[in-house]
Amino acid sequence: MSDHDDSPQQGHGHPETDPTQPISGTGWTSPSHSHPGASPAPGPTPIPPPSSPWGPAPSPGPMQGAQPTTSYAEAGPRPDIAAPHARRSVPGWTWPVIAALSLVLGLVGGFLGALGQQRLDDGPTTYDGGLDSVQTQDAAPLEADNGSVPAVAQALLPSTVQIIAAFEGEDAGATGSGFVLDRQGHIVTNNHVVASAAEGSDPIKVVDSEGVRHDATVIGRSPVYDLAILQVKDAAGLEPAALGSSRVLRIGDPVVAFGSPLGLSQTVTSGIVSALDRPVTTGDEENTSSYINAVQTDAAINPGNSGGPLVNLAGEVVGVNSAIATTGGGLMGGGSGNIGVGFAIPIEQVRTTADQILKTGEARYPVIGAQVRTGGTDSSGALITEVNEGTPAQAAGLRKDDVVTEVDGQPVTDGIALIVAIRTHQPGETIEFTVRRGNDEQSVEITLDGEVG
Repeated sequence: MSDHDDSPQQGHGHPETDPTQPISGTGWTSPSHSHPGASPAPGPTPIPPPSSPWGPAPSPGPMQGAQPTTSYAEAGPRPDIAAPHARRSVPGWTWPVIAALSLVLGLVGGFLGALGQQRLDDGPTTYDGGLDSVQTQDAAPLEADNGSVPAVAQALLPSTVQIIAAFEGEDAGATGSGFVLDRQGHIVTNNHVVASAAEGSDPIKVVDSEGVRHDATVIGRSPVYDLAILQVKDAAGLEPAALGSSRVLRIGDPVVAFGSPLGLSQTVTSGIVSALDRPVTTGDEENTSSYINAVQTDAAINPGNSGGPLVNLAGEVVGVNSAIATTGGGLMGGGSGNIGVGFAIPIEQVRTTADQILKTGEARYPVIGAQVRTGGTDSSGALITEVNEGTPAQAAGLRKDDVVTEVDGQPVTDGIALIVAIRTHQPGETIEFTVRRGNDEQSVEITLDGEVG
């Protein structure tokens, strides 16, 4: 079991049950679409055990005391997958799952500390007015629910890019995916796809649908939400993708995934929405974890898909592919590949994080200033193991050994679910907890604090 701290000074807990990994991979060369000097794309990260949702996670790593989820960017040497970083094995964990299934999460391009992470100074200081000041695609390219995957593919492939992030030289690194956000050349991808390259000031290339390579710079990263915004200067020929809404999705809705699995650029797979609001995390023992209120899909997602768009049949992006679950006892950096259980970051969170990064160069996430247990088998709520002084949690009257059973009327089963529920809000917002203390139950209101991450 592990305690997740939502205060800036807390260390990151280790995932204990949710084996999800970011999509990353290495050591695989595309037969016809590989790019010289680029390693195979990182594979999806298996979902790690839930970790504590409390505690300001450092901006670079969305994985602190949380279960790692496999990210879908090819990073590090993974079986049959090209990785963004030097081919070095990444440690991972295996957690037993209720159905005797073990999920392993592996990050594709390197992880950053999650809770209480320090500020990331990756990109230039030329920030703008956020999404309001850039030219995004306003209209969906297709009529809603037209049921044509070929039509969606034709509309979105021009907006989908491959990302090659070098690490310790051109012969090592990761390949992931991304999509064009606006006509100013901003690109959305996963943080784990570019983290190592950004930290090492190594080159990052964006390959468009025509195979043209563009030099890219990192504008900002959020390890907590596993998102990053890049920018290319020569963006004249890039076509922005239309952004939709994940809130109107229904279980069973058809969706299409785009990206560069195993380094195979411009790949399209299709499936359905398997589940909504699925709490998952991505990360490893050395870094913090990303907590995602994910859209689950059975569309094939593999190493190298990380950062690519998940799209509805109107041709609108509803999520960013970020992690996958794998069977067996694989370690971080290795897994069984696609088994029909993939996870995407909801587009609403992408909008919020992108807007913050475009305005200030950094992203913020909410914290309450408490630690919560993220391991174990108890599913009756989230156990608070410590309340930090001078925090929103203390001001609200929370105590050690309190059990949070609901957030705004929605059930909370464990620490990971609590962290994810908190992370879907913004700093400054007030939320309501239902708390069990001994044999008594009460409601408390908490105004969320904020941290950079």
